[in-house]
This record gives sequence, C-alpha cells and structure tokens, in this order.
Amino acid sequence: MQGPTRPFLRMMARLRAVRALDGPQDPISREASPFLILVAIVLALLLAILEVDLNSAALRSVGLLGDGFSIDPIFKSP
Repeated sequence: MQGPTRPFLRMMARLRAVRALDGPQDPISREASPFLILVAIVLALLLAILEVDLNSAALRSVGLLGDGFSIDPIFKSP
C-alpha cells in the first residue's frame, strides 16, 4: 500500500520547495507572489478568450470581430 502515498509525498515535497522560494515569511513585508500574479494573468486571458468565443456572433454583427478566413479574391486560384 506504499504505492499511492509515494506520489502524494513527492508532490508535497515539491510544494514545500516552491514555498521556500516564496521569500520572507513576515506577513507585513510580504508582497504578492510572482507565481500568483502569473496564474491570475493566465486565468484572465482564458476568461477573455471564452467571453469572445461566447459572444462572437454579437461582436461580428457590430463589426468588432472580422472573418478569420477572408482572403482577397485576387489571390484565389481560378
């Protein structure tokens, strides 16, 4: 029964190592973690992509979203 607990212990050791790199442990002098900022930016970008995807028909009708596959007819083969 040692098999399932081993990956868990490895994960916990890695999380502790990342936490040690986090910086000072004083709560007053502590700032936002760079990793936390990165996660927030990635989640915000994913939310923006999903919102554009959900509202693509409305954005296209207003003219804010163009056709991604529009090619000038001159460049099309006969």
